Amino acid sequence: METPLIVIKDIGRKYVIGAEVIHALKSVSLDINKGEFVALMGPSGSGKSTLMNILGCLDTPSKGDYILNGTNVSHMTDNELAEVRNKEIGFVFQTFNLLPRSTALDNVALPLIYAGANKEERDRRATAALENVGLEHRVTHKPNELSGGQRQRVAVARALINNPSIILADEPTGNLDTKTSIEIMGLLEEIHSKGNTIILVTHEEDIAQHAHRIIRMRDGLIENDYLNTDIKTVSPRLSKLQASGDDFEQI
Repeated sequence: METPLIVIKDIGRKYVIGAEVIHALKSVSLDINKGEFVALMGPSGSGKSTLMNILGCLDTPSKGDYILNGTNVSHMTDNELAEVRNKEIGFVFQTFNLLPRSTALDNVALPLIYAGANKEERDRRATAALENVGLEHRVTHKPNELSGGQRQRVAVARALINNPSIILADEPTGNLDTKTSIEIMGLLEEIHSKGNTIILVTHEEDIAQHAHRIIRMRDGLIENDYLNTDIKTVSPRLSKLQASGDDFEQI
C-alpha cells in the first residue's frame, strides 16, 4: 500500500492570550494520499484556518505530529519550514498575493529565486508555466493590468513552478465573480487530472463540490470526512474557451 503524502497524528494547537488559553485545534488526525482533491470546510472558529496554516508549514502544532512526504515537519525551525514550503507546497491565496510592481513572469519566477535557479532557467520555466494556464499573451503585464481571473491564473502558475507535493488553495475564488470562479475551478480540476494533490480551503458549498473528498471541521475537531459522490465538474471545452477567450468576454 502506498504511503500517504500527508499524515497528521493527534495534532493540537493552542494559543495563550493573556490569562485565556484557546484550543484552536484539539485533536486532529487524518491521512491524505497523493493525487487527492480535498476540500477543507468549517465555520469561523472551527479550526479550519489553523489546520490550513499547519498543513502549509506556516505554523507548528502544540502537540502531535505532521509528516509531509515522509518527513516529520512538526518541530522544525522557521528556516527549515521555509525551505519545506518552497519545495513541497504551492500556495494559491484569495487575494492573489502578487508583487504589484513585477510582471506576471517575474511573479511566477519568484519561488525559483529562493531555489537558486539562474535567470535563464527562471524565465524559461516561468514562461512555460504561464503558457500552461493560458497566459502566454500576458507575460509582461503587471497585476494592475490583469483581470481578477488572470491574476489568479498567475498565482496558480507560481504555485506550480517548483513542482510541489501539494497545492494549497485558500479561498481561491473568494474575490472572483461567478463566471471567473468557474474558470479557476476548471483550471484546478485540470491540474488535479495531471496527478497533482490539491487541498482546497473554502466556505462555499458549490466550490467544495468540485473536490473528491470533503472534510468538515467544528470546534477544533473533524466533524465529517467523506468521499464526495456528487462531484461538480467544469467541462473541458468550457475551460478551454474561457482560457483562450473564444466566445467569451475576456476575463
